[in-house]
Amino acid sequence: MSSYRPGARSNATQAPKGYVPGLGRGAAGFVTRSDVGPASRPTAAGADGDDPSAAAASSVGGSGSRASELRAAKLAMQKMQRAQQEQQQNAFGQAPAGYVPGAGRGATSYGGDGSVPTGPVPTGARPPDAGGGAPGMEGSLFSGKDDQFDDDDDEADRIYDAIDERMNSKRRKDNNGNNSTGGGSSSAIGDQFRELKQKLASVTEDEWSAIPDVGDYSLRHKQKRREDVFTPLTDSLLESRSMANADATAGGQNTMAGTVQVLDGVATSTAGYRTNLSGLAEARSTVMTMSLDKMSDSVSGQTVIDPKGYLTSLSNTKIASAAEVGDVNKARLLLKSVRDTNPKHGPGWIAAARVEEAAGKTAHARKLIMEGCEICPDNEDVWLEAARLHPQDQAKTVLAAAARRMPTSVKVYLRAADLENHDYAKKAVLRKALEANPNSVTLWKAAIDLEDASDAKVLLAVAVEKVPHSVEMWLALARLETYDNARKVLNQARKHLPTERAVWIAAAKLEESQNHGDMVDMIVDKAVRSLDKHDAVVARAQWLKEAEAAEAAGAPLTSAAIVKCTVGRGVDDEDRQRTWADDANGALSRNAVATARAILAHSLAAFPTKRSLWLQAVDLERKQGSASSLDEVLAAASERLPRTEIFWLVRAKEKWLAGEVDKSRSILTEAFKANPDSEPVWLAAVKLEWETGEIERARVLLTRARERAPTARIYMKSALLERECQQYKVALELLEEGLKKYPTFAKMYMMGGQICSEDLTKDRINLDRARKFYQRGLQNCPNSIVLWCLASQLEERVSEYGAGSVNAGVTKARSLLELARLKNAKNPDLWLEAIRLERRAGNEKLAVSLMARALQECPTSGLLLAENISTSPRVEQKSKSADAIKRRPDDPRVIAAVAALFAGERKHDKARKWFERAVKLDSDVGDSWAKWYAFELDVGKKEAQENVKQRCIAVEPKHGELWCRVSKAMLNRRKSSSEHLEAAAQSILEKQQKLN
Repeated sequence: MSSYRPGARSNATQAPKGYVPGLGRGAAGFVTRSDVGPASRPTAAGADGDDPSAAAASSVGGSGSRASELRAAKLAMQKMQRAQQEQQQNAFGQAPAGYVPGAGRGATSYGGDGSVPTGPVPTGARPPDAGGGAPGMEGSLFSGKDDQFDDDDDEADRIYDAIDERMNSKRRKDNNGNNSTGGGSSSAIGDQFRELKQKLASVTEDEWSAIPDVGDYSLRHKQKRREDVFTPLTDSLLESRSMANADATAGGQNTMAGTVQVLDGVATSTAGYRTNLSGLAEARSTVMTMSLDKMSDSVSGQTVIDPKGYLTSLSNTKIASAAEVGDVNKARLLLKSVRDTNPKHGPGWIAAARVEEAAGKTAHARKLIMEGCEICPDNEDVWLEAARLHPQDQAKTVLAAAARRMPTSVKVYLRAADLENHDYAKKAVLRKALEANPNSVTLWKAAIDLEDASDAKVLLAVAVEKVPHSVEMWLALARLETYDNARKVLNQARKHLPTERAVWIAAAKLEESQNHGDMVDMIVDKAVRSLDKHDAVVARAQWLKEAEAAEAAGAPLTSAAIVKCTVGRGVDDEDRQRTWADDANGALSRNAVATARAILAHSLAAFPTKRSLWLQAVDLERKQGSASSLDEVLAAASERLPRTEIFWLVRAKEKWLAGEVDKSRSILTEAFKANPDSEPVWLAAVKLEWETGEIERARVLLTRARERAPTARIYMKSALLERECQQYKVALELLEEGLKKYPTFAKMYMMGGQICSEDLTKDRINLDRARKFYQRGLQNCPNSIVLWCLASQLEERVSEYGAGSVNAGVTKARSLLELARLKNAKNPDLWLEAIRLERRAGNEKLAVSLMARALQECPTSGLLLAENISTSPRVEQKSKSADAIKRRPDDPRVIAAVAALFAGERKHDKARKWFERAVKLDSDVGDSWAKWYAFELDVGKKEAQENVKQRCIAVEPKHGELWCRVSKAMLNRRKSSSEHLEAAAQSILEKQQKLN
């Protein structure tokens, strides 16, 4: 082996000056890459400045850039090569003059001009040039001035540096560890990894463990290996193995199970154990047999497991986790400490038993609770818990012991009675309990509930003697007795319980059941005074609750008597009317009609001239009462308030609707006497005669009314009567007479124009007369929107009167509506009439433009929004509906329009829902009812149609554009609401058919 030591060179003898290693063996001087090294590499210790290698190493100093280091290395190499050349030339001293190298060996001299000699040149000879080079290559390769570099050299250095770095990176990737000889790296191999080695000091343990192992990435490992398949052993197989091991230990024939693997007839051994997987099926069969044996009867061999409930029982099986087991153990320790500290504390024993029961240890729980019964024999809860934990037969024994120990415990006897399966056994237990506890109301109630009526009466008679403080016993006995005996029982109850109001109320109900109404008020009044005498404070609200309870029990007279005697208690005089009105509304909201009626009767007795109270009473009787009770209230109201026409008119109308026309006339006659100048009374009398066909009597009444109580409405009704009788001339004269007295009453101008334009012959003369009516009306009533619309409609139809073309009429109507909008800004009715005018004229684009302007001026008008929904194209109707609902979510016209949209899309359920919403928002709008009824006529059933009709008749709508047009037509004036609904619905269906 070599004796070379890395540190030996530093201690060696100093090399001679000019020494070149290996020169004696014919070697030439050279500089390797490792000799140059990086700038940070220290020079060899003891190297002299004249040593070529040391000079080359030491010449690369500083910590400059890579390019500067390379330039310094190149300069050092140039100097070293020049020094080596000089040493080689001067090794034997200066050559003699005229010396020709190799002449002695027959070589010829070189030409002075540098030409090549013709003679042969011996092997190893050198040409005699100064630099020892070939012709044309005088001097060294790196000859030149020292440190003579320019920008081109710098650029070349940078290029070569980049190439070196690229080659070094490729060599590092190849990881071949070999350095190329032509332009290698500028440092040694160890120095290249110096920085990486320094960074290893900061590597954490996790990063070190995350470094992957070196793998084999050859092509022969590209194919995915098939992992070994391991089959886990089941519990049944493990059990069979343990049995087999036990047999083997006992000297049986079986070997250790689970150690020999037999696959395709080949047995293998694994880790010293032998496994036999071929016995897996046999083990499964063995386990199943064992399970079935556990489920079978050992005597008959038949199964005792319910096949239907078996899976349910398995799912209900609770498997306690480790945490739950730990909690149970902690609870046991705590409760054991409780029992040891205070053994007489019954709840501790009960809790301990329940913990064991929850843990599934019922036997231990029973043992604990019985121990508790011995230690706490006077705690009934412990005995009851013991009875609960034991089966029924044992529980009876436990309760018997408890009863002997605690004969006064009611709970023990009641629990013992519950355990009995037959009534006679329960009665025996309860009677035994009553012997020990004769004053227990609970035991008496339980015993009485098991008896029939006759036996219960006997028990109650004894019970009221034993427990005279029980109100329920007295009342129950009174209910079972006859009237006379019940009075006696209640009198005895009053003596024993003078402060109990339930006894007094029961006595009042008893008298009411015998139709002794006068006795009811007396008993209740006496009850209130007796309770006050004995300082039994009963609040007014409690008395009102008793009144409502009495009404619910079927005793309205008792309820009224309670209200009469107690409703004014604790109420200030100035608050009586308001308080009593609120009490009546509250009772009515709870369906206590008799109580509300009694409160209002008491209020009216105190305030007989209050119109609001009478109206509240009339409304109550109209909704909840009968026709006779309503008439009584109206008669009393008319008598108390004769100058209030509403009560006379309502009473007369009720009689007229009931078919009693003569009675209605007599009521109105009395109303005339009390109100001779009342317009409503005159018009009611006229309507009664008019509707009954007495036209002459109606004319006479109207004539007297114009003489005694002339009003604009009376003149209008007079003209309307003549118009219906087709006396148009007389009607126009009456209108002119009325307009002289009442020039600002717009309806008379409307009626005059309608008579001239619709009822009379359609010619120019009547057209001019109608125009004059409308013109006069617009001058005196410029704010009447209906008058402007009628005038524009007349101008639109001038072609029907032979007074111009259709376009001329439309133009005149358009100008009238524009003038109307100037005088009545932001009016949606005028905008709607203008839009419909353009649609009737065929100007659809202009109508759309007007609609946009109208919605800008009246953005929240339900009338315009509904019209926009119904007239928009189908593709835009949904968006228009959403916008309309956002602007006016509570407008019935918008809701009805959306419902009609759903009906058109065959979404019947949604349509019904929205129609219902529309009529609930405002039931007085007849258009909503008409649209809903038309929808039901189209797609609904008979029951739905009848339901809508009856609801409409009940509310009697009066408003709505279509509804008013139909109901106020001369042909429909005497028709009912049902007929108006039919006509409006038919109009809607006809319009839909035309559109389709």
